[in-house]
Amino acid sequence: MTICVRDFRAGDESAFHDINREWIEHYFVLEAKDLEMLCDPRRHILDRGGAILIAEEAGAAIGVVALSPMTEGCIELAKMGVRPLAQGKGAGRLLVEAALAKAREMGMSRVYLETNSRLAPALSLYERAGFRPVPDPYPSPYARADVQLELFM
Repeated sequence: MTICVRDFRAGDESAFHDINREWIEHYFVLEAKDLEMLCDPRRHILDRGGAILIAEEAGAAIGVVALSPMTEGCIELAKMGVRPLAQGKGAGRLLVEAALAKAREMGMSRVYLETNSRLAPALSLYERAGFRPVPDPYPSPYARADVQLELFM
């Protein structure tokens, strides 16, 4: 089956919520900041000028990623997850590539992300895409975020 990545549409809210909740709760604890974004992605991401992309296979959402505006020319790659049964098929790579293309289309010069050192496959994916450690890390709203990466475009 072919995996395609498309823009968020009305009705995708539950896929965005469920896919993210699944991976976060598998590895970590769902935090207040997670719930804000997952329960109202339109207000916290889209209405602020961000974007959400959905990876689909056979018409079913199997992965998600968000681009959340930070400062002028900078966007955060956030809330990226792929359903466990779809992992290993390249959906994560396709989501990162599509997110970077969308960030360029939006005129961004820097993409920032936070992750955790336990998520080795994600770290490898981000490094292959060109992300590098942030020299002076910021305070994070997430207790689990112990890695901060950036990519200049």
